[in-house]
Amino acid sequence: QVQLVESGGGLVQPGGSLRLSCVASGITFSMYTMGWYRQAPGNQRELVATISRGGTTNYADSVKGRFTISRDNAKNTAYLQMNSLKPEDTAVYYCKANRASYPERWGQGTLVTVSS
Repeated sequence: QVQLVESGGGLVQPGGSLRLSCVASGITFSMYTMGWYRQAPGNQRELVATISRGGTTNYADSVKGRFTISRDNAKNTAYLQMNSLKPEDTAVYYCKANRASYPERWGQGTLVTVSS
């Protein structure tokens, strides 16, 4: 059974930091591109960052320089380090695993709220 389980969300003040984790099971993790997406109330889900099997990263312009995506294949885990958080970063953050010719997999999401 394939599972992606996100954790690390919560309430943080503007300017603060959070680290999200996504633990995968039931897939050959090292063969997947991992991505973080987010969806704010009333908005469509949007890309935040991705990291390829080889470690190539890609970021949305809105988070460049503030967020860092990484992966640990030995732990089947992807991370999203979020610094200098802004109220507009408030959203549910989802992890996605993607591999050509295989179904894409999503986690259940973790809520990040940036507020004073």
